[in-house]
Amino acid sequence: MTFETLLNSNGPILIDGGLATQCEAMGCSIGGDLWSAELLQSNPRALVDAHRAYLDAGARIIISASYQASRSGFMSLGMTEKEADSLIVVSVDLALQARDEYMHDNPSSDSPLIAASIGPYGAVMHDGSEYTGAYGVSRSELEEFHGLRLELLDQSDADLLACETIPSFEEAQILAEMLRDARSPAWVSFSCRDGLCIGDGTAVADAVSLFRDHSRVLAVGINCTAPQFTLSLINTIKASVPDRSIVVYPNSGERYDAVSKTWSGNVTTDDWARSARQWVDAGADLIGGCCRTGPAQIKAIANIL
Repeated sequence: MTFETLLNSNGPILIDGGLATQCEAMGCSIGGDLWSAELLQSNPRALVDAHRAYLDAGARIIISASYQASRSGFMSLGMTEKEADSLIVVSVDLALQARDEYMHDNPSSDSPLIAASIGPYGAVMHDGSEYTGAYGVSRSELEEFHGLRLELLDQSDADLLACETIPSFEEAQILAEMLRDARSPAWVSFSCRDGLCIGDGTAVADAVSLFRDHSRVLAVGINCTAPQFTLSLINTIKASVPDRSIVVYPNSGERYDAVSKTWSGNVTTDDWARSARQWVDAGADLIGGCCRTGPAQIKAIANIL
């Protein structure tokens, strides 16, 4: 099944939750600058198991562990360029392995899709700037960063590209141009500061409009955003780009402190599932969770839908 075919199927499409969240729940240490991408080298089996947990919960799309994977990040650990690029592609291979194992145990199920994660520049800075877009780098540096990784993942065996947690209008412009030449279909999702604007203060209506009638970007939306803003954002996106599907996978509702790198607050699984029902009713086509959401939340969405 292709991404386009799946989008044309009946009913909402369930995607996975926070990959790092599940890895932590399994006992993995991911506190370094590479976050869950460090497991690509140190514990690849954990990533397979984390993907599998989401497939067992009902996810029809799982997202690779390439969000914070970069050539510069891996080379800082002493790898060569070739080794670093290989590990970025391995992120897709591990998701494929999880899918193969799931299909072996569930041969009558439809085959889930693999989305290759393409995170923002801020993800590799490890300073919370994926929520602000305040990078302090030139446009050419952003182009070089995204061009390299996008090419590697576009040539992988992923079914689609997930350009996610984009907080910067300039970054979105760059991705819009690069994705026109992509082999793979894609979605683009923004991190938003409130119910009106993406991280750098640009109106979300202007940001998503970059992808109106885009030949390769089939869905736009939000992720890594507080859930209380989701309904407002869905309504704005639907009005701005009625020709695109809408993807939403917010955070749990807990609050993140980028300085202490800790979360606070509490949201129940039932609360999460009830909110998800509202998002679907408002027009979301693809739905899942981001930071601090796990297989329990995805299973709850599957049940309530």
